[in-house]
Amino acid sequence: MSDGAKKETVFPAWYPEWAKEFGRVYTAGTTSMFLLHGNVDDLVRVEERDAVDYRVLPEFLASQIFGTWDVVLYYDLTRPPRALAGRSKDRLQKINQQIERYIGKLEELPQDAPRVIALLNRYLELMLVGKSDSDRPSIAIVLDYAHLLVPSTAVLHTSRELAQNLATLLNWAKNPYIKRVNFAFCLVSEKLSDLHDALVHNAHTHRLELEFPERADRLSFIEWVRAGRSFDRICEVGPEMLADLTAGLTLVNVQSLLQGALRSGQPISLKQLKQHKKEMIEGACQGLVEFVEPKHTLEMVVGLDAAKRRLKDDASLISKGHLDAVPMGYLLAGPVGTGKSFLAECYTGSVGIPCLKLLNFRSKYVGETEGNLEKILKVLRVMGPVGVVIDEADAALGDRDQGGDSGTSSRVFAQIASQMGNTAYRGKIIWFLMTCRPDLLPIDIKRQGRAEVHIALFYPEKPDEIREMFVVMGKKSKIAIRPEDVPDTTSAKLSGADIEGLVNRAYRLSLLAGATAVGAEHLKQAFEGFIPSAEDAEKRLQEIAAILECTEAEMLPEAVQAEVRKPGAKAEMLRKFEALKLQLGM
Repeated sequence: MSDGAKKETVFPAWYPEWAKEFGRVYTAGTTSMFLLHGNVDDLVRVEERDAVDYRVLPEFLASQIFGTWDVVLYYDLTRPPRALAGRSKDRLQKINQQIERYIGKLEELPQDAPRVIALLNRYLELMLVGKSDSDRPSIAIVLDYAHLLVPSTAVLHTSRELAQNLATLLNWAKNPYIKRVNFAFCLVSEKLSDLHDALVHNAHTHRLELEFPERADRLSFIEWVRAGRSFDRICEVGPEMLADLTAGLTLVNVQSLLQGALRSGQPISLKQLKQHKKEMIEGACQGLVEFVEPKHTLEMVVGLDAAKRRLKDDASLISKGHLDAVPMGYLLAGPVGTGKSFLAECYTGSVGIPCLKLLNFRSKYVGETEGNLEKILKVLRVMGPVGVVIDEADAALGDRDQGGDSGTSSRVFAQIASQMGNTAYRGKIIWFLMTCRPDLLPIDIKRQGRAEVHIALFYPEKPDEIREMFVVMGKKSKIAIRPEDVPDTTSAKLSGADIEGLVNRAYRLSLLAGATAVGAEHLKQAFEGFIPSAEDAEKRLQEIAAILECTEAEMLPEAVQAEVRKPGAKAEMLRKFEALKLQLGM
């Protein structure tokens, strides 16, 4: 440090990848400002003197990244800046003395962000200009919750305080004199989209993503917490299986699960584990997803034999580990009530993988929608294999060219399209796009390499299928239905949702009559009192849209297959489709 040049920063092999990248970039001298994002609230593994420990990020930065630096200051807006010195009291005292000499006692410094940033800037200027190379301390500043210091906002809405904070940080980042000495800045924020674009996309800053723990990381942590104890006193499953089942959880999540068992003396049951995982993942995604533990398999699906065959084959390939041979995703199209969500759930149940349903992740606040989706995608990447269900996909995904919302829809579309097309996650993230109007989905999403297999779903028409549908819907609702008791409903063209509703109506009638089971009279009475939806033209429109979108003829009903094979059939269907749109005013 005596010649003013940066120290060579070479970290041990056990350091996480983001820390090694920090060392390479910092030593190269290209930047002194790093944006740490992603899994920033988790524990970080530390190996020292043949011992293993886990520490929170600020402590890891202080004791490992900046373990030999003269001054490390930490600020999180909840109190004045404070020294970070790892576990060394001597080092803590030296840092406090250094700061007190130039800007005052740390505990007496201001707490509000603009004054703190201004004070730190003054201190850095004193050290940069007022010290010789041989006398200048190495200084690291860690700014936690950086998105609260410089939040993402349009220039038009930038306050004076925010502008001051932003200008100071940008000056630190681009200052060539700072880059030549041992000064470093770490801005910590879970979501990059919450930070001001002027920092995130600046050539003088470097982004470091902290990934969610992989299976090996979780297993190592489980063994560390176990600390030689008999594992059957901690969990009903072994460490290896627990590491598998906790995919998508952070080490902090796993720690709370294990410590709960150690404190209570009760081993973690499989049921408790699944519930804990559901709560943790839904919480991590801020309630923007619903974690579904599939209860059914494809055996519960009535009809659709060709589609079921294809899905069963793909499920078998995943189960055998042939992830590179399965589609990136599926497009399930068909009229309302044809069981699109149920089919996706049954598929994941057949594979034995979890299923996540994307809820409404859109927000009225600028940048928050993209941040919500960013967090969801990060969780998905470490959960695989996992099925992801997007209902009403034509409305949820937006369009690359959609306007009127400051570009939010186009950015959301780009995020999802990019993830869906990332072949590194083939067989690990399986997308199910469900819609009644596949024609409204952008072609970018429907192309090969994203939603590759397009399956058309229809209402059951054959009497045997209809009877079986009544029986299956009864099983789904835990209501016993006998096939011979099902009335003739072929004239009504009922959807699966209609049939489920009739089963529940019949069950209600049986209870009111004091019967012990649902009989033919209850089903007949329910059907005779039921008035199906009269939106026949719209349903026909949705049927034609599904037929036109289907990628494989064998997945269509026999009558439809015969129709589409006729010369000029597709052109005729397109004419009917456009005529129906005109009739319905679409």
